[in-house]
Amino acid sequence: MTMLLFGLFFALMLLNVPIAFAIGASTLFALYQAGVPLMVVPQQMFQGINSFALVAIPMFILAGDLMAQGKVSEKLVSFADSLVGFMRGGLSLVSIMAGMFFAAISGSGAATTAAVGSSLVPELKRKGYDPASAASLIAASGTIGVVIPPSVPMIIYAVIAQQSVSKLFLNGFLPGLAMGLGLMAIAITQAYRRQYPKGTPLSWPVILRTFKDASWGLMTPVIILGGIFSGIFTPSEAAVVAVNYAIMVSLFVYRDLTTRNVYQLLIRSAMTTSVIMLVIAMSAVLSWTLSSWQVPGAIAQSVLSLSTDPYVIMLLIVAVILLTGVFIETASALIILTPVLLPLALQLGIDPIHFGLIIVVGLSIGMITPPVAINLYVASSVTQLPLERITQAIVPYLLGLIGVLLLVVYVPMWLGWSG
Repeated sequence: MTMLLFGLFFALMLLNVPIAFAIGASTLFALYQAGVPLMVVPQQMFQGINSFALVAIPMFILAGDLMAQGKVSEKLVSFADSLVGFMRGGLSLVSIMAGMFFAAISGSGAATTAAVGSSLVPELKRKGYDPASAASLIAASGTIGVVIPPSVPMIIYAVIAQQSVSKLFLNGFLPGLAMGLGLMAIAITQAYRRQYPKGTPLSWPVILRTFKDASWGLMTPVIILGGIFSGIFTPSEAAVVAVNYAIMVSLFVYRDLTTRNVYQLLIRSAMTTSVIMLVIAMSAVLSWTLSSWQVPGAIAQSVLSLSTDPYVIMLLIVAVILLTGVFIETASALIILTPVLLPLALQLGIDPIHFGLIIVVGLSIGMITPPVAINLYVASSVTQLPLERITQAIVPYLLGLIGVLLLVVYVPMWLGWSG
């Protein structure tokens, strides 16, 4: 029955059936063929989304949309420019640093790419940067959006794996920082090779002025994460606080949004949330089915029979994560892979928080690997460049991010890291 389930699932995927319906239809048919009472389907769907932690998802999505549509992203880009814009190829570094700043607000890779790209692309073109390389760098920087907290995929993983959202957020900073530094190293190398121009001279008054302008946006992660780690409120409550703060800043401080804009963003965020929640509900049925048929345990035993070396097995797991990210978008892939791979990781002695970071970072790379590659599509839309040109230019950054992923996998094991 397992082969029937997965065979039908991949067949539906090849027919471009939406992921939620592909998961639901294949699981429903397999359960029917196995003679399992179908009443279990709505029960497990409800059970899958009946979690207080999931309340944070629509709230963080809305907060990110509010910040992305207003002047917050422009202020963050200006502040990043005042810090690193003076260097050769400084605008490349600005795009990465601005992506890291915005990642701490939005929790979304696509939102980070769109916000930074729309603010920086005209200036990058004006100063003679290679358009395809600049667009690919912005798309690569957007991957940090789902790693640096707050992170929607981390919330989803925490619910599935029954882990602490706060612990995942706390440990997500270093991988996100490592991704940013890795991209910066590649960007600097390319800047000297292509002789990109230097930016405006370093000026402390400018830094202070842009910091003051951007302080309202920079306070968002401080309020969210400070409140969570201090115990003032839970991650779900923090998401609601973030929305209220974003509305206040957009309507009354920067005054760049109207009540009509807010209403439109509410509708858009609700639509995005409905898609994610439907995928979670359908995947809950799939997870229950696989667990009932003891599929994760069988997969774990099969993989362990290939090698007893945990480093080799972790490399195989990384390959599965990266390959899945090529064909399935991040949230869906996370929901499908976690119940299957987590038991294997636990048998290897991998801390579940550590594994959460591995799978989130690995699947974030899928945002820049076609054919799914949502960040590349966003970058193509913002820059008006063909997807093929951006895809060719993304290769150095893709390899750099894979290198960072391997560090996330192996360095904590060497250091005896524990969540």
